[in-house]
Amino acid sequence: MITALDHLVIGGSAGVYETLLGRRATDGRLRTGNVGLAFADGAPGLHAMVFATDDLGKAESLLERRAVAATREGDAVAFTGHGVAIRLAARGSDAPSPFTDDEASCVSALDHVVVRTLSPERAIAFYAGRLGLDLRLDRSNPQWGARQLFFRCGDVVVEIVHNLKKGVSEAPDQLWGLAWRVPDVAKACARLKAAGLDVTAPRDGRRPGSQVFSVKDKTVACPLW
Repeated sequence: MITALDHLVIGGSAGVYETLLGRRATDGRLRTGNVGLAFADGAPGLHAMVFATDDLGKAESLLERRAVAATREGDAVAFTGHGVAIRLAARGSDAPSPFTDDEASCVSALDHVVVRTLSPERAIAFYAGRLGLDLRLDRSNPQWGARQLFFRCGDVVVEIVHNLKKGVSEAPDQLWGLAWRVPDVAKACARLKAAGLDVTAPRDGRRPGSQVFSVKDKTVACPLW
């Protein structure tokens, strides 16, 4: 049913994300090597995930059979996954947005999108059971205070995070943050710092051999790898 994460809908204008990605928007939209960004009126932050499907009619029928209440909105099917706005649509045809700086310092692709949950078993039932995403890893780490669920979707990961200290409840999930890939972490960090963004110093990531830094202002939570 779902073949990829096509794009994300974000509240606000494209200007800040042009700086973050090091790419120039076209008609108010941006696209990296694997995912796009569309901008909408309203509060800043992540508004929706839009997944690609090869056959919208079949996907709509399958959602109905799996008891997911969805509505047709033009060329998309819209529904809510326990508080997270989700749409299915045909794969977009936009080319990656052109770079505005040294390619090594710019964002090449999205690594993962983060959803926070207080009900990890509910999340597994929804994202794996109803949407059919591939659950690759279910890992709890008391040292970090988190349980992490990694769902593969094309070459992007949807990461569901549960704060172990907060226990389990039926509270809504929250579409929370993005982690981007860059060819050179040090160059990307220097570029964004020079552009006036508040960034942390590069540090070793949890993934062996990786480095990461975070952008602390003007965007949703955004580590860069």
